[in-house]
Amino acid sequence: MSRVRCFSGSDMAKTLRWPDLVGFGLGGMVGAGVFVTTGHSARFYAGPAVVVSYAIAGLCALLSAFCYTEFAVDMPVAGGAFSYLRVTFGEFAAFLTGGNLIMEYVTSNAAVARSFTGYMGAAVGVSSANWRFTVGWLPKGFNEIDLVAVAVILIVTLIICYSTRKSSVVNMVLTTLHLLFIAFVILIGFSKGDWKNFTEPGDPKHPGGFSPYGVSGVFNGAAMVYLSYIGYDAVSTMAEEVKNPIKDIPVGVSGSVILVTVLYCLMAASMSMLMPYDMIDEDAPFSAAFSGGGGGGRRWRWVSNVIGAGASFGILTSLLVAMLGQSRYMCVIGRSRVVPAWFARVHPATSTPVNVSAFLGILTAAIALFTELNVLLDLVSIGTLFVFYMVANAVIYRRYVFTPATVNPWPTISFLASFSLTSVIFALVWQLFPPGKPKILILCVCGVVAIGILQLFHFTVPQTRKPEFWGVPLMPHVPCASIFLNVFLLGSLKGPSYARFGIFSAILVVVYVLYSVHASFDAEGDGSIGQKSSDFIKSSESHGDQESGDPIGLKA
Repeated sequence: MSRVRCFSGSDMAKTLRWPDLVGFGLGGMVGAGVFVTTGHSARFYAGPAVVVSYAIAGLCALLSAFCYTEFAVDMPVAGGAFSYLRVTFGEFAAFLTGGNLIMEYVTSNAAVARSFTGYMGAAVGVSSANWRFTVGWLPKGFNEIDLVAVAVILIVTLIICYSTRKSSVVNMVLTTLHLLFIAFVILIGFSKGDWKNFTEPGDPKHPGGFSPYGVSGVFNGAAMVYLSYIGYDAVSTMAEEVKNPIKDIPVGVSGSVILVTVLYCLMAASMSMLMPYDMIDEDAPFSAAFSGGGGGGRRWRWVSNVIGAGASFGILTSLLVAMLGQSRYMCVIGRSRVVPAWFARVHPATSTPVNVSAFLGILTAAIALFTELNVLLDLVSIGTLFVFYMVANAVIYRRYVFTPATVNPWPTISFLASFSLTSVIFALVWQLFPPGKPKILILCVCGVVAIGILQLFHFTVPQTRKPEFWGVPLMPHVPCASIFLNVFLLGSLKGPSYARFGIFSAILVVVYVLYSVHASFDAEGDGSIGQKSSDFIKSSESHGDQESGDPIGLKA
């Protein structure tokens, strides 16, 4: 066992296999957001070609998932990106990135829990306003008390504290129910929809065709729906609890992204068949399509209640997976002692990080109790995209630099900096410049420069290490594509997200300078953050599986 893992007191039980990871991935990604992003992207950006937008976004998500998978297989420990960045870029970079991610987890989980009240109300035909009450002396945006959201968060907290294995069972049941509801909606859409809606708008004055807004509309739509894929990263935080990380993690992470991509494309296709793209409701496309006369008239209005029920199950699964992920992140941050070691404790009876799970659960519930959904939504997305960007950089740096034999890291550092700068310029031009030839010219120049930098690095700088078991294919092209994508998406976010990121980052710097740098156990670079998968398997065999009796499942 690594020295840092000893600070948890007890080991987390190794009870998960690849079906559990696929289930967690599906549950974490397929939340209620897809019911909203599909309509907005189809109506204003891609039209019926939103199907292609989802396929492009799924491919991009798979690129980021590959980067996570290489680290998770090589270092099968809890903590995900924090552990990977700490051994690659050092403690401060990991703390700054991980702290922002924890903040985003908490705020997004509070937002998800509050949205549960609305969708559950839609399922039973009761307005969510009837389940909330207003406190007049509190400021607007913080005066609607939501006890249902608090109850949901506390119940999920109890489940994840009790057992990771039992959490997986609950997730499997809820995810299966959610997928059945989605399959039902897809079948209704295909059976009651009209193929002509793929090419004909409702208003003849609007542009027609499969892709009415052109290629740029398809890619803008992909940027919007990409956020529907966020959630697979939480799977990597459970690597320490996987019986056979070499086989289970690649299948679990990549398999869940591929399955979700297929599911999203089918949902987008059925939505496009139900109504012309210019008549789709941007806020609740599926519910409005059935309740407002699409797909067979008012007699299908009851389907909107079914959609509300299915979305409710999706909210519960995404909340469960995200709260599992945030507790693992914080547990490993506690192991490094940059926050009090109390957060790192693993309870010997449950083999779960009870302290941090309860703390973050109560904090999330407190925020969800008062804060309205629109306030919370302005705070999410930037932390996750920034972590994806950092992990993609880290996997390149680790392949080309992270070894004692490397004497000159500057070629790799210069490449990462110049490629990122080119990506930033591309994103800013895309967002800020008006359409026209100058914009196209600058974008083409940025693209050529980025490709040239990439190819020069690829052919002149050799890799200094090869992954022992599983590695990102087509290095460095795949992680570079992930870097470019995440920079592009970061450029599409609004000002409040950057304001929150800057303020909270400043707070983290103060905490690090005043406390963390003095209290930390700096294991950077000595291999004590994680174990190689081969060592992890031997450790698993010697300790045995605490619940099933089969050490790692290799005997089956």
